[in-house]
Amino acid sequence: MNRTVDVNPAAGAEAALITGNGSGADWLARYSGSLMGVFGTPQRVLVRGAGCLVWDADGKEYLDLLGGIAVNALGHAHPFVTSVICSQLATLGHVSNFFTSPTQIALAEKLLALAKAPAGSKVFFTNSGTEANEAAFKLARRNSGAAAGEAPRRTRIIALEGAFHGRTMGALALTAKEAYRTPFEPLPGGVVHIPFGDIAALEAAVDDTVAAVFLEPIQGEAGVRPLPAGYLQAARAATTKAGALLILDEVQTGIGRTGKWFASEDAGIVPDAITLAKGLGGGFPVGALITLGEAPSSLLSAGQHGTTFGGNPVATAAALATLHALENQQVLANAAAVGEHLRSGLRAIPGVTEVRGEGLLIGFDLDADVAPAVVQAGLNAGFIVNSPGPRTLRLAPPLILTEAQSDSFLAAFPAILQTAKDAQ
Repeated sequence: MNRTVDVNPAAGAEAALITGNGSGADWLARYSGSLMGVFGTPQRVLVRGAGCLVWDADGKEYLDLLGGIAVNALGHAHPFVTSVICSQLATLGHVSNFFTSPTQIALAEKLLALAKAPAGSKVFFTNSGTEANEAAFKLARRNSGAAAGEAPRRTRIIALEGAFHGRTMGALALTAKEAYRTPFEPLPGGVVHIPFGDIAALEAAVDDTVAAVFLEPIQGEAGVRPLPAGYLQAARAATTKAGALLILDEVQTGIGRTGKWFASEDAGIVPDAITLAKGLGGGFPVGALITLGEAPSSLLSAGQHGTTFGGNPVATAAALATLHALENQQVLANAAAVGEHLRSGLRAIPGVTEVRGEGLLIGFDLDADVAPAVVQAGLNAGFIVNSPGPRTLRLAPPLILTEAQSDSFLAAFPAILQTAKDAQ
């Protein structure tokens, strides 16, 4: 995984004419002088990708086991998706939402079909996951239980400890991590975080003052924590009884990530709304709020929400191409099979104490607080992984990852882990 290659192949020559060339150190010096420091110092300067591989400005190759944090579902530079984006951009790039386009309508229809949505269901397109959750937050506010001119009866929204729903203000109010929340308080009010996975706590919290319950079927940022068996069914029963909405955040878990279109689909329930983004566009920014059934779909009316770029022809064409490739290239089955292979292999490695997840969304814990050091050692060895906690690692690679590529990581990981421990 340490080979070097030409970092300025013909395919990227046009971009180099605009950006110029430079080493990783050169680019990082320019980065610190021109970009806000909200992400810290970037780990590498990446210049090219193909499939599950990426290359940095110094020519080093990496196996991408993070996929842009579950975004690059089909890997990098997928030829079909790329060709569709280029063709659409050369035909019609952007129109305001005073108009629509065939790709916008076709994508909405496709998502409703994949969600097995009942009659009256609708889609609202956004540019990201946090925007999809922001729209869902407003949807929840509209479920106030009050007639026109009356004070709202449902003023609370329930989310879980460990939740991550985004960083815009409404989505941030739903997010549990205090380090993200505190600098921006006061946040939109009424959000209550209850213990993760505790059905009794959920049932006690959901009453007729609750407008909505937001849940991730698997909490990604918290270290890939699946909700326990029966939790989604209990949430559906409790919200139905109280007149609250059940909103499932599948931004990270949806669109094949778990080997299914939606991580929640095996629960046998119909939520009131689902939010999507990340893998939906195969790397192109696009998100969606799906409302299921006539009642939730009628809560937001004309003029109550909007977006300039959401649902534009290029983004929706990219999403349609991504869904087509996922369907026709047996990618979901690959995600399920390779994911199981990876989890099984990880469980056999000394120093790995627990492995969680589904499909190619995998979290695993170590026997020491060395996860950040593992990320650095992994980079040096040619692997991109993520550490959401001091002893937790997360994998969310392209869904086209092969068993042989996963084996290369499994073979290298014991030495990577030992290097991280030695560096402490």
